[in-house]
Amino acid sequence: MDIRLSATVTDSIVDGPGLRFTVFVQGCSHRCPGCHNPDTHDPLGGRLADTRGLIAQMRENPLLSGLTLSGGEPFEQPEACLALAQGARGLGLDVWVYSGYTYEALLNRGEAARALLLACDVLVDGPYLQGQRSLELRFRGSRNQRLIDLNQTRARGEVTLWAPPVW
Repeated sequence: MDIRLSATVTDSIVDGPGLRFTVFVQGCSHRCPGCHNPDTHDPLGGRLADTRGLIAQMRENPLLSGLTLSGGEPFEQPEACLALAQGARGLGLDVWVYSGYTYEALLNRGEAARALLLACDVLVDGPYLQGQRSLELRFRGSRNQRLIDLNQTRARGEVTLWAPPVW
């Protein structure tokens, strides 16, 4: 399946815990002022890639702990992002997804969005708000954004925030 990409990072340590394969999708209708990735906004920019090829790249690195879907806006390409998430799951990787939409809004965005949420472990939700920017935050850019543990949220029936493991 084709996906429109801005870029990939094969060994990220800043887009979630552990060593991650990060996919920056192309296209974002949020266009948040001060966005860290403004070059991803144009839905016609970037390049086309095949999801099978990206999954093959993940398979080549036995040190990966997860896949991160970032952007751009992954939920504007939910089917292709779902294919990547399922491929990563098949490799035993966890899946994080960033979105300018809130969790609650994504639940109402249709079946494809809900399917992608089901294939992910953590959702970093909410638009980037320049006035709430903080360099002290882990894995997010502004204080309004939540790191939602989707597995615990589904199990408990209420939004549950992700907490890093205690060693």
